[in-house]
Formats: sequence, structure tokens, C-alpha cells
Amino acid sequence: MRTSFLSLFSHQTQGGLRDRLCATLRQAIAKGHLRHQQKLPSSRQLAADLSLSRVTVEAAYAQLESEGYLQRHSGRGTFVSIQMSLSTPKVSVDRSPRFSQRGQQVLATGGCQDPPFPHAFAAGSPELRAFPHAQWRRISAQVQRTQGSKVMGYGDPLGLPALRQAVADYLALSRGVRCSAEQIVMLTSSQQALQLLALMFLDAQDDVWLEEPGYPGARNAFLAAGARCRAMPLDAEGAVPLDGSAKLVYLTPAHHYPSGSPMSLARRLQWLAWAKQHDSWLIEDDYDSEFHYDDRPAPALQGLEADARVICLGTFSKTLFPSLRLAWMVVPPQLVDALGRARSVMDGHSALLPQAITAEFMQQGHFASHLRLMRQLYRSRRDCLLEQIETRLPAWLKPLPAAGGLQLTVQLLHGDEAQLTQQAGEMGLLLPRLSPLYADNPRQAGWLLGFAALTPGEIVSACDKLVMLLSRDVQTSR
Repeated sequence: MRTSFLSLFSHQTQGGLRDRLCATLRQAIAKGHLRHQQKLPSSRQLAADLSLSRVTVEAAYAQLESEGYLQRHSGRGTFVSIQMSLSTPKVSVDRSPRFSQRGQQVLATGGCQDPPFPHAFAAGSPELRAFPHAQWRRISAQVQRTQGSKVMGYGDPLGLPALRQAVADYLALSRGVRCSAEQIVMLTSSQQALQLLALMFLDAQDDVWLEEPGYPGARNAFLAAGARCRAMPLDAEGAVPLDGSAKLVYLTPAHHYPSGSPMSLARRLQWLAWAKQHDSWLIEDDYDSEFHYDDRPAPALQGLEADARVICLGTFSKTLFPSLRLAWMVVPPQLVDALGRARSVMDGHSALLPQAITAEFMQQGHFASHLRLMRQLYRSRRDCLLEQIETRLPAWLKPLPAAGGLQLTVQLLHGDEAQLTQQAGEMGLLLPRLSPLYADNPRQAGWLLGFAALTPGEIVSACDKLVMLLSRDVQTSR
């Protein structure tokens, strides 16, 4: 507030000191910088801040009180007593801003807006109400007490060494990844990892192959880099290589997005051989691999072969919580230094304090315990949603295999996907659409129904609305 008063007061040049101070305060109130019932500094404090006599400030306060701008209470202070109705000024724009071709491509994607929590049926949302908040708070206090200023400065672009070691240990034990801590790069999100790889590997019109249907965030990252994205068809074993070659190939072998089906071992080995033959890099997005319910997930593609041309990435957004903003990437040794330097010019590094807390959380065994509990919880919620669909919605929805993950993909058998999605929104129901995940036609209509963040009661309530929506649509179409 002191800086604001100094700035406003310095621009008042007409009249004496008292009149200038009155004009300053009137202007601040009129423009909404000082709001109704807001307390002003004491006359002694304001006089010291503005290098005025206290008599001058007292006179200004008294004048504005008589005008109705201020109200003074003995022992409590001076308050704004008038409530101004602020009008939004119209901004005239001479011309549209000129963005680069890449900027226009980014805008064309529509951006990404994450849904509020919890919201049926937001896809990819973890259950935050069951998070071990007490343990996290205890470890947070411990880290701040023991490490203090060490985690308040600048850090290594590759990440905090303790967290890189914890992630390397976890991935080796749980996913069969072949790596050392030196090969781990800590980032803010898997989306940042994709943008970093696009920056370092792609020139304009370079070919990138992606699964069809597939994750739109990957496609957006590569299109924004000027690449030509080609859609790979899927068969029962996974993504099928196209003719020719590509700089990068984006795959979700453990749990295809969005169908949920895993890639066969034979197809995995085929891709590893293909990458060596064509001197290409495979990007393995290991999303949701922690959440398999009916069987153990296949080991990571990266770990099947020594010196594989695979870059593996994942995130803590689903396993811990989204606002943590931490993700990891496992890169071959020859790429570590270059990607670290590139990361340093993007945003420097991830925040050290959350990294240190996460490292302790993992090293003390809480991460593994939390995942075990979440697997049990999410499996029961998946089963609840499947039961609702199979008993109440079989005429409209066909669920795809759901051995894992945080959402269930369903095909829409009847009705207009876009229209029904809009109507669902008016009912307070979020239905992430399946068809936009296809780059080419024909496109399968359907939805990705998130269940992990919803209690059984919330799932049943949301399905009540879904039944109402689809039943109404049938009646209308008749």
C-alpha cells in the first residue's frame, strides 16, 4: 500500500499538501484501489510513508470524512465508507495481434482446461480426498526444518539428486526400467517432456508417428513444433508401423490411450528393432502404468533391451496430486547433457521444495503404500461403474477393456456425441469425447468416463443423469 500511495501522491501536482493528499485518496477510492470497509494506514504511519506532517494527514482524513469518503472509529482506525460502482473500461483494439505460425498452431488446439475436482465424469482425475495429507504435512515440515535454505534457491535443471535416485529405484523395481539416477530428468509435466523432445529433435515438416486414436496432448506438442503428424492404425497387438521412417514415434504400450489395451510382446520387440533400423526414437508414455487391476502390467518397453532407442516418461500428477507439478523422463546417457541444457532455457528447473518432499515421501515407503491403497480403491470404483453401465446402459454404451487406468472408455452406440455432450454439460455432467482423439476419419463416437475421483454414490448419481440424458434422447428422436 505504501508504494501505491507514493506513486499516486507523486502524480498530484495541483494545490497544497493537504489538497494533494485528499485528491490522491479520492482517486484511489474512485478507481477501486481502496475498497469499501478497507482500513487505511494510521495518520502517523501515512505521514511517515509520504514524508508529511501528521497534522497534514489528520486534516486530509478529516476533510474526506466530512465528504463521506472515510469513516473514523476511535481505537479501531480509519476505513473507506463509500462503495464505488466500477465500470469496466472499453478497450479499443486497433488490429489483431500477429502470432507466429507455431503460435497460431498452439491457439488452434484450443488449449487445455483441467476440470474441477471432483466432477463426474472428468477423465484422468485421481482421488485427492484419500491422499495421506497428514504424512505429507509431517514430511514437509521435516524437510523445511532439516534442509531449510538448501531447497529455496536455484537447482539443477535435471532435478534434485535425491528425487532422481528415488525415481530410478522405483522404476527399476516396479517397471523393469534400465536406468541410473543420472538418466532421470525431472520436469513439471509429461506435456513439458513432449515439448522439450519436440524442441530438440524436430525441424519443420519432420515426420512424427502417433497412435490412432491417441493422446491429443502429444499431437499438439508436435504440431506446434511444425512436424507432420501421421496416424498409425491399431490392431489386436498394438500400433502398426507405417511405411517409411519418422524422427519420433509416440507410443503408450502399457495401456493404450484411450482404448486401454496393452501392446503385445511381439509388437514391442518389433518396434525396438524398427527404431534401431531407422535411427529413430520411440517415446514411451508410461501413463497410468501404476494402476492395473486384473493382472500385472507388462514391463516397460524401455527395459526390454539394453541400449534401446526409447525415451520413457511419466508423471506424479495421477499417483500423488496434479498441483505437485512433477514428472520424470528416462533418457539414454548420450542425451542427458543436451536435454538438461535445453531444460535450463525453458524454465530453469522444477521447484526444489516439492522435489525434496516427494523424495522423502518415496524413500520412507509412503509412495508404495499409497499406490497399493489407490489400486484397491480404483478397482472397486471401476467395477461399480462397469456394473452401472452393464445393467442400466447396455443399449447405449459399450465399454472397452478396462484392465487399468483412471477412466473407462465407452463407445456410443446411438445418438449424436457432440449434441449429447453439450446437453450433459447443462445437467452438470462432464463427458470427455472420444471422437476428437482421432486425427482421421472414420471416428468412433464415445466418451472417456473418469471414475477414480468419484465415490460409489457419486458414480451412481452421475449414471442416473446419464440414463436420463440418453433416455430423453431416444424419446426425442422418435
